Amino acid sequence: LGIPEKRILVHYTGVDLDRFQPFDRAAAKAAIGISGPLLITVGYLIERKGQQLVVDALRQIPDATLMLVGEGPARGAIEGQIAAAGLQDRVRLAGARPHEDLPALFAAADVMVLPSSSEGLANVWVEALACGTPIVIADVGGAREVIDRPEAGLIADRTPDAIADAVRRLLAAPPDRMATRATAERFTWETNGAALERHLSGLIQR
Repeated sequence: LGIPEKRILVHYTGVDLDRFQPFDRAAAKAAIGISGPLLITVGYLIERKGQQLVVDALRQIPDATLMLVGEGPARGAIEGQIAAAGLQDRVRLAGARPHEDLPALFAAADVMVLPSSSEGLANVWVEALACGTPIVIADVGGAREVIDRPEAGLIADRTPDAIADAVRRLLAAPPDRMATRATAERFTWETNGAALERHLSGLIQR
């Protein structure tokens, strides 16, 4: 944007590690009536978030169920895509859900997929990781700062083939859930608040 880098401080998002944490995955799935591999995508239903790419990718991931959490103007197109592909039994459109519902949904999922065409550092990335759920995301924004080790998940091109391949790899060799959670421990609200206080105090002193 033309702002000199020496005048930029990166301030990271935070996650509530007490609320977002791993639960028993089988029990969490049973609570929502799902068995087998579960993928979850959380975000506003718009083209930029890439939900339609995930629906296309699902055709290459046998036996998996996809839960789409969110509402938005692309819902009609997504419903038509699901029907045309004959995936009505494998895709759940959960609609908008309260934030307090997300920990249990993330904990139930085997992989969180969000192939956005642009992001900063999305809260849902670190919330999923805090629940021990690896993520598949595109190479946008702070993706490489979040996926800095194998336990966090994979970065994939924004194509159904690449997304499906990344998901299949994580399903075939799932990382240890506590190791995945550890990747989110940098992004606590305590760390966030302390960094912001230091920054604002420094500005006042100057």
